[in-house]
Formats: sequence, C-alpha cells, structure tokens
Amino acid sequence: MLVIDTEQTRRALAFPAVIPALREAFRAGASVPPRHVHAIESGGAHGTSLIMPAWNQQGYFGVKVINIFPDNTRQGLPGLHAAYTLYSARTGVPLAQVDGDIVTVFRTAGAAALGASYLARQDARVLLIVGSGRIAGLLAHAMRTVRPIERVLVWNVRPAGARMLAESLSAQGFDAQMADSLESAVRQADIVSCATLSTEPLVRGAWLQPGTHLDLIGSFKPDMKETDPACFAGAEVYVDTDEAPTKAGDLLAAFEAGTLAQSDIRGTLADLISGRVQGRRDASQVTVFKAVGSALEDLTLAAMAYEARQPGGQAVPGAK
Repeated sequence: MLVIDTEQTRRALAFPAVIPALREAFRAGASVPPRHVHAIESGGAHGTSLIMPAWNQQGYFGVKVINIFPDNTRQGLPGLHAAYTLYSARTGVPLAQVDGDIVTVFRTAGAAALGASYLARQDARVLLIVGSGRIAGLLAHAMRTVRPIERVLVWNVRPAGARMLAESLSAQGFDAQMADSLESAVRQADIVSCATLSTEPLVRGAWLQPGTHLDLIGSFKPDMKETDPACFAGAEVYVDTDEAPTKAGDLLAAFEAGTLAQSDIRGTLADLISGRVQGRRDASQVTVFKAVGSALEDLTLAAMAYEARQPGGQAVPGAK
C-alpha cells in the first residue's frame, strides 16, 4: 500500500484539474452511504468524528475519518484532522493512505468554486473570505479559477488570523487585505465565502447586496451556523447534496424562522451540473450555496492523488 504524504498529495491537486474532476464525479455519481457521526468526549475536550465511505464504478472505494475539534484554535492547532484510506472496489485490496487533511481542504474549496461557477455573477471580482483556517486559505485560489477575482477581503473572529491570511495571500500575488468590519466587507463583496466552525450567526441578511453569491461551507451540524435566517429570505438557495437540509444549522434555522421552506431549495450540485435546474438567472439575484461535504468529493481527489503516483498517471491493474 502506498503512503502518499502531505506534499505529494498537495502536488497532485491543483484547482484547474480538481474542479473539472469534481464536476465529472457529480455527473457520473457514486455510492455514498450516510456518514457516521460520533461525539467524542475525553478529559473535558469535545469533538466530532465523521466516518465517510464512498465507492464508484471506476473501481475505487475509500473511507475518510475526519475529526473536528473547534477548541483546537485555543492551542494553536487546526480544528480539523483527517485520514483517508483508498481501496480497490473490485478486490478490497488497500491501495493507498492519502493525506486526508489535504484532500479535505482541496475538495471543500473546489466544491465551493464549482458551485460558484453556476451561481456567482460572471463579473464577480471582489471575494470576502470569512474565516482564516486551512480551507479559508485556499478559497481565493479556487474562486479565481472560475471567476475574475481581483480583490480579496478577509475577516475572522480573531483579527490576528485574518491579518495572517491576508498577508499570506498578498505574498501569493493577491490584492488582499484584512477587513475590520464584517458588515462593511459583506456590503462590498460579490462573493461571500464562509469557512468557519461558528455556532453563532456571523453574516446578516440585511448586509447582502443585490447580485451577491453567499457560499457557506463551514458548518455541518445542526448546532453550527454562519448566517442569520434573513440571508435566505428571497434568495435562490442551492445545496451540495440532499443531506444538507437535514444537517446544516443555517438551513434548519431558516426553516424554523420561516424565511426558507425545504421546497424552496432549487437543487443540488448534481442537478446544476446535469442541467436539471438552472443556476443564476440574472445579475440582481442573491444566490446561496450551502455545503456539508460529500464522500464522493473525497474519493475523487484521493483517486487523483493515487493515479498521479502511477506510471503514466494510470491506476495499477486491479484498481479499476
């Protein structure tokens, strides 16, 4: 079994390749059972562990275990840690251990950009990143793959994190700066992309301007939310998968408040990609994309990393 380390996984995953691969994976489909969710409590620490399997007709089966411990930021640690094991779906033979952290951040940012390719205005140039973690650090690169991003604003509940990310993006060639006021930044942005583990609303619906695309990729449990319910009132709402309306705190709060009904959700990523539903229809719409993540995405990127290590970029016999 191959061990594909952090740098090898990162080298295999570039957004100009990741986003089309995700688009094709959603078009082709895969078997994705419901994730297993476990609350972890030990020595006063609290976290969540997700076990996410998937397999496809191309011959791959994979399982990701991802652990989310929001209080890690107090110790200077990332809040998410993951491991990914890739197998042959034809034989069950283990093929590779892939860096699950890198797979997770690239697939999450890549899926956000894939959603934006259908939902953000074609002329979207100002991106606001809410958050400063590893996923937030990739959003500018992902969004610039699908839209002509010229300016990046960064806001975080901890200003030091926003400052560090803005400085890092500036060093990578972006016109990036820390935003002192979240409200002011939201009002300026064409795309607002939230990648936090917040349990309290951050973005307010009253701040969203006509034509804004609101991208919500951080929260994944009922007690987590990045917006207030007003963000969904009158907006065109899409989700990554059918799991989102049952798990996402942002959506559940909007259902309860009456600003959104489940029947108002226009479709999933697969619906957009297949053309079963239309994306943005005019420049003045507010669009919302709510994602909780899919094991299909993890499987796709783990297979990309594995195939990049094979002669000629092809899978070894028996893998497909």
